[in-house]
Amino acid sequence: MAVAHKLVIHDNDDDDDDNEVEEKSKKHGGELVAEVLQAHNVKHVFTLVGGHISPILVACEKLGIKVIDTRHEVTTVFAADAVARMSGTVGVAAVTAGPGVTNTVTAVKNAQMAESPVLLIGGAAATLLKGRGALQDIDQMSLFKPLCKFCSSVTHVRDIVPTLKKALQIAQSGTPGPVFVEFPIDVLYPYEMVKREIGMKDKGPIGLGQRIVNWYLNNHLNNLFAGAWEKRDLTPLPVTCPQATSSQVQKCIQLISRSKKPVILVGSQATLPPVPVEDLRKALETLGIPCFLGGMSRGLLGKHSSIQVRQKRREALKDADLVILAGAVCDFRLGYGRVFSKKCKIVAVNRDKLQLYKNSDMFWKPTLPVLSDIGSFMTSVVRGLSGYKCDPDWVKLLRERDEEKEKANMAKGAEVTDVHLNPVKVLNVVEDYLSDNAILVADGGDFVATAAYILRPRGPLMWLDPGAFGTLGVGGGFALGAKLCRPESDVWIIYGDGSLGFSIAEFDTYTRHKTPVLALVGNDASWMQISREQVPMFGSNVACKLEFAEYELAAQGLGAVGLRLDRTNEDVMDKVLEKALEEYKKGNSVLINVLIGKTDFREGSISV
Repeated sequence: MAVAHKLVIHDNDDDDDDNEVEEKSKKHGGELVAEVLQAHNVKHVFTLVGGHISPILVACEKLGIKVIDTRHEVTTVFAADAVARMSGTVGVAAVTAGPGVTNTVTAVKNAQMAESPVLLIGGAAATLLKGRGALQDIDQMSLFKPLCKFCSSVTHVRDIVPTLKKALQIAQSGTPGPVFVEFPIDVLYPYEMVKREIGMKDKGPIGLGQRIVNWYLNNHLNNLFAGAWEKRDLTPLPVTCPQATSSQVQKCIQLISRSKKPVILVGSQATLPPVPVEDLRKALETLGIPCFLGGMSRGLLGKHSSIQVRQKRREALKDADLVILAGAVCDFRLGYGRVFSKKCKIVAVNRDKLQLYKNSDMFWKPTLPVLSDIGSFMTSVVRGLSGYKCDPDWVKLLRERDEEKEKANMAKGAEVTDVHLNPVKVLNVVEDYLSDNAILVADGGDFVATAAYILRPRGPLMWLDPGAFGTLGVGGGFALGAKLCRPESDVWIIYGDGSLGFSIAEFDTYTRHKTPVLALVGNDASWMQISREQVPMFGSNVACKLEFAEYELAAQGLGAVGLRLDRTNEDVMDKVLEKALEEYKKGNSVLINVLIGKTDFREGSISV
């Protein structure tokens, strides 16, 4: 950070040469923000426009950074989150002060728990007016300190570049996560405009009181802009992440060599840089150990893989004698660690120490805890296991269990539901229509959980879900970010009818920015994931009931193509999907409103 500049008390009529230069300059702080983003290879900035941040948006546009405006601030961060996950860089969102910033809180927390490097830029009241009742002035820093790895309020124009560089470095280093940088409005606008707005009077008769006020304001202004346009290095700071020791790698090699029934649980963290996901994929395929994939790692091994196991994970973990937690965490998804056999040895690998030891004081103990990047560790282990081959009988057993469950799932699709269509049948048909470049965005409860069993992501980084926070409403932003990162891909949002309500307005965004998406809405007229438990437990469906609304018409009003699937056109389901893909290829967003009935496919599942 730049050192503080010495303040010189002087009269308004006695500006030095440097300050005269500042007064005449039309440059503004927004240009510095844009230059830093460009130097860090930022291609998109997501925003909902506001006067506090206009200089940043205008400057980004001039430098060729695409500014994407959405219909809700929460979407800006969800979209930035998707860009971060899929591009391996930092996703950037810029929102105005006050409610603009507060509207992003849920998405920022989601990015924190999903370990996504996101930069949130927030506008703020002028430095002189902080805490004095200015429009939309609140303590934004206190709000974000628990959610972000780094928070800073830029109070001098000269601090813009070093502060942003530091924020971008921290967002990507160690365990990635969101960072927040607040820009008071007077560090972003040109000198002359700020001077005019802060209330200095230099015309007409000026009394002693006004001269004192002018003296104070002039000193504040000069300090605000001192050194503003000095040339600064924009080069990104080096990003760091923890690496395993050679002894830890060797210990893992020994444990694998001695095991008979090893299993690898791959979590989202495995897809993070610096190791390319394709390199990790090749390493796992070379190793040949059965893998369960979760979160962003879904699709890592492609549509069909001889070593990927999708079903009956609990049974596999009870039988395994070695489990490698490659970024997977012992939280609710793994029964807090209770799913492991007492005799099982566990290698836990994670960048975050807290996640590495999560619940190890209660139900499990890591045999080998490794604070490390997952991709680097696994590729090193594989290099040291040249010639290793996993027991084929163990792999065969898990594959047979998998196929047995898959057949049972297919059979569920043939059952007739009480009303409308069987969701399992619909998803089985959709699976056949997914292209090899399809990206799946998961946003919903019961219908999306069913889809996770049926739909197969086609490759690495082709599945997006909220992660451990379980946030509904990610769909609109995730799909937007995904389509911008992979414009050649078919981007599908798998929506529940409840979650659709959070972001249906973003179909307007897709239309305006020519970023078409495909949305499949499982419309069961309820919050089914809650209703499934609440009714048998308490005998009431209160607050769970929705309507079989005509969402396809709402999508049409926002510029998309709306289609409907129900029992009246069940026999031509293929035709409806073909129509959807045809319209999509023309550049239109498409929403397919699928009216579905209730099945017992997920009977016994819980949502808490």
